[in-house]
Amino acid sequence: MHNSLFLICPGIHEPQLTQDFLTGLRCSKTSSDWTHNVLIFPTQNYPAYSAGHIVDFLRHHLSVEQTRVVFISFSAGVAGAIGAAWMWQTLGGKVEAFLAIDGWGVPLYGDFPIHRLSHDYFTHWSSRLLGAGEDSFYAEPPIEHLDIWRSPHLCQGYWIHSAADGIPEYRTHITAAEFINQRLNE
Repeated sequence: MHNSLFLICPGIHEPQLTQDFLTGLRCSKTSSDWTHNVLIFPTQNYPAYSAGHIVDFLRHHLSVEQTRVVFISFSAGVAGAIGAAWMWQTLGGKVEAFLAIDGWGVPLYGDFPIHRLSHDYFTHWSSRLLGAGEDSFYAEPPIEHLDIWRSPHLCQGYWIHSAADGIPEYRTHITAAEFINQRLNE
């Protein structure tokens, strides 16, 4: 995903938390250069949950035909981002991957890799009912909702490896930042 653009779709919170999120990802031992090719959807100007506004923002900054996009979304931003990802593909764009961080209650389906991250096991378990996606992560011990966004490098938990080729699902202890960086470095 090295030639992709990474679109950050925050939730409804102070913009500084998104800067903290990016700093936390850069602090991770698995960090790479992807954090320098980022666009941040300005939720201070538009509703975080508005797929139409997200696509308009993307079209203003990118050429649909030439850009592969990785969506990294949080909370209410997950609702807008999944709709925008579908729309982006309908317009002819390429969605490389979709990361949903604490998108509780948002159905996640698409013909692109989807990964869920949750601030606790209950959110992880109950969100999977609306589309498990591929590999996922949940915080253990549980943390506050905003903390997974504010400090992903401090969020300990489990990477849930999806079952494949006869290998059952299993888990690995990791931080949220490590999980995100490993998914984006694939």
